[in-house]
Amino acid sequence: MAGRLSRMGLAGEMLAEFAGTMVLILFGTAVVAQVSAAMIGDHDSIAWAWGIGVTLGVYVAGRTTGAHINPAVTLSFAVFREFPWRKVLPYMLAQTAGAFIAALIVRWNFTEVLAKADPGHTFKTQGVFSTLPGNGTLPVSMWGGLRDQIIGTAILMFVLFALSDSRNMAPESNLGPVVIGLLIVAIGMAWGTDAGYAINPARDFGPRLAQYLTGYRTAWRDQYGDFYFWVPIVGPLVGGVVGAALYRALVGRFLPAPASELEPTSARRDPDPADGQEGR
Repeated sequence: MAGRLSRMGLAGEMLAEFAGTMVLILFGTAVVAQVSAAMIGDHDSIAWAWGIGVTLGVYVAGRTTGAHINPAVTLSFAVFREFPWRKVLPYMLAQTAGAFIAALIVRWNFTEVLAKADPGHTFKTQGVFSTLPGNGTLPVSMWGGLRDQIIGTAILMFVLFALSDSRNMAPESNLGPVVIGLLIVAIGMAWGTDAGYAINPARDFGPRLAQYLTGYRTAWRDQYGDFYFWVPIVGPLVGGVVGAALYRALVGRFLPAPASELEPTSARRDPDPADGQEGR
């Protein structure tokens, strides 16, 4: 794996992260547009489409990079799984660019539907592309949204580290992406109320920028007028590291050493994200 990545180069890895994140957002933002603007489907449709989008995004990029498709995943793997720090920013930029382009495609395709549902492009349909505290309707503040994003992403990363740890019960036979998709469905169904479960800085910032450039002048703020855009960036980055640290403290340090530690150093590698990896 390491040899293949070194031959391919960082540019190829960035393209894979770009493509995987783009696939994720194509499904995720489109389903929200369909439900909120066209009234086709419901909350369960949203949760399942986001989860399936993650699964497909991981299958797209998994062989090349392990499919982080989430800056919180990339940062957590740099802190705890020896992912090279020099690749952190390039991966994050590629993920955000993929989310941005996907959101532009969805915005373009749903132009007529969004205009009919919300001619002024207001908070009514802002949630199609970016998240709001309390989904724009419930009494959750900016700080409540931050709390939610830290907790939600900590749950994501805690379970994700378990799924990608070969010393644990990591899914086999390329089933990792499916299980990761189910994890996202579960988070969406259980943790979607307070902040729309962004749990991924690229997933929120890329589409938020796209919607601002295409007519949503309130894109950077929440329904209270507060600058909210930073919450789905900072919250997941903090929560991801917290969740990964908790996994290491509560589970990882008690697992048996991997057989690879008996091999020469040149033949060893940490559990690869491709063995079960994501980010929504």
